Amino acid sequence: MDTLIAFPVILVAIILQTTIVSRLTLIDGAADLVLLVVVAWSLQDRARNAWVWAVFAGALISYMSALPFLAPLISYVIIVGVARVFHNRVWQSPILGMFVVTFIATIIQNLISYLTLLLGGVSISFNEAAGIITMPSLILNLLLALPVYLMINDLAHWVYPEENEL
Repeated sequence: MDTLIAFPVILVAIILQTTIVSRLTLIDGAADLVLLVVVAWSLQDRARNAWVWAVFAGALISYMSALPFLAPLISYVIIVGVARVFHNRVWQSPILGMFVVTFIATIIQNLISYLTLLLGGVSISFNEAAGIITMPSLILNLLLALPVYLMINDLAHWVYPEENEL
């Protein structure tokens, strides 16, 4: 059940991302709701299938994106790896973890996208990409990080109910 829940959750996040969230921009940056959902799930204590979430989300974003197929897929897998390592190190403060991993994940994702475009022949300066796209995206992702974490945390408690001890 825990693996099957990834499909509708990621699909709903992609629908919301493409219809609503991508329209709310700051300069040229936009929040990435799918990234936030994958990061939030990766930081859950009992989430054993975060890698499935990363591959599924990366594949769907790759299909919908103009970037080459492997770029989003690789970035999501790397981001889940970072989130799992960070979760194992700072397990007592998951909300702080969400903010830190969101920060790192946004940088990683935008850096991989930038390098992919650079290798594809698109010329954009690094300073311009960082100032116009990455920083505004980072701000929007950090603003949405807490609400997304709280919703995914509730979902994780529903999927993995805690056993009551008497």
